[in-house]
Amino acid sequence: MTTRAGHGPLRRLVVLRHAKSAWPEGVADHERPLAPRGRRDAPAAGRALAEADCLPDLALCSTAVRARQTWQLASAQWGTPPPVRFDPRLYAADVSDLLAAVHETPPEVETLLLIGHNPELTDLVLALAGQGLDDTLERVGTKFPTAAIAVLAAHGPSWEALAPGRALLTEMTVPRGEKE
Repeated sequence: MTTRAGHGPLRRLVVLRHAKSAWPEGVADHERPLAPRGRRDAPAAGRALAEADCLPDLALCSTAVRARQTWQLASAQWGTPPPVRFDPRLYAADVSDLLAAVHETPPEVETLLLIGHNPELTDLVLALAGQGLDDTLERVGTKFPTAAIAVLAAHGPSWEALAPGRALLTEMTVPRGEKE
């Protein structure tokens, strides 16, 4: 575990917006599946996390079909996917709901993956990030598209210590899959 004296271990919150979804007629929003582009981009997101050495110890995922499919396709890119918790609070959540779910994370989890929806994920990243490296904060604020990944780092004795303005936004990337 990486620590700094008096600050607790370094924790990483990896925020992944679900991949591009379809809009089939007559299908409720919660049940919308991934579109073909989403089925290409979700595995690319999984590969990007592996290449960045940013694999999670635990994943929290919205119960929406498009979020669950994003998790399945992204995590299939890893040797052994971590445990996942499908949390209904992450669908139609606000920042306080998302933060409440993160705060419940066991302290032994160093890297947490959160898969959900916009605009709430953008709001969460902007609320937590006291600062960003390079132009990452500006990029997230301008657009956090489908399959986008933001990585926030913070020191703390537990996930409950993660609070607005206390994290550093270290990375923002938008992986895209190859067209067949």
